[in-house]
Amino acid sequence: MAEMTELTRELDEGVLWVTINRPDARNALTTPMRDQLADWFTDASADLMVRSIVLTGAGEKAFCTGADLRSQPDAAPRPEGAPERATGDVARVIQQGWQRLVTSILDCEKPVIAAVNGTAAGGGMHLALACDLVIAAETASFIEVFIRRGIAPDAGGAWLLTRLVGIQRAKELFFLGDEVPAARAEQLGLVNRVIPAADLENEARALALRLAKAPTRAIAVTKALTNRSLDVDRATALLEEAWGQEQVTTTQDMKEGVAAFVERRDPEFKGY
Repeated sequence: MAEMTELTRELDEGVLWVTINRPDARNALTTPMRDQLADWFTDASADLMVRSIVLTGAGEKAFCTGADLRSQPDAAPRPEGAPERATGDVARVIQQGWQRLVTSILDCEKPVIAAVNGTAAGGGMHLALACDLVIAAETASFIEVFIRRGIAPDAGGAWLLTRLVGIQRAKELFFLGDEVPAARAEQLGLVNRVIPAADLENEARALALRLAKAPTRAIAVTKALTNRSLDVDRATALLEEAWGQEQVTTTQDMKEGVAAFVERRDPEFKGY
């Protein structure tokens, strides 16, 4: 898929910067943009040059406001007499669209930081919550906007939000659709840090560089174990933990970490 000006990516010192670049449209995603992002996260997962990822939006007003409802792809040809929307169409679009994008972040083997520069609404809010760490400008806000449109949350929202804030808080945010300022989002556990807007990029860079110098495979295993921790029973969790340790103990970074400890020096991890 050809890259587009509405999305940009840049690799700098092991950090992949991914920017949603439609500030005039409040960084809403068209279908091609959504699919391109999913492809990029999937590619980055296997790219040894990428050690960490920052996802952000252009401008000061919006991080991402979800799907661009004004820009819909043309429907595929249908047999004469077929309904405009057949049973299964909507579910397929959701599964292959926003769910695929959110999953590409959750399953990415690299740590992903959301640098939320403005409003994160609907699918855009869930895009941020799918990231491993979320830092937000003081001027940012989060909105579960679905109820305002008469629709149920998608993009993995019920799964993501409930795990972060609990059932009762999740229902409140979903049912009311109120705007949640960054400071309140931090109190609820949606955000790791709230930063002055002018410092957001520098804070994201410092955090991403720190992660880029970390043992990448150890982070990948830790991420996978943590993401599954609320979904599996104890026996399964402990078995997966044991096999996760099996995986990381064969890495060069693990050998370097032990050697650095013995030699009383700082480790220099390579990411493999």
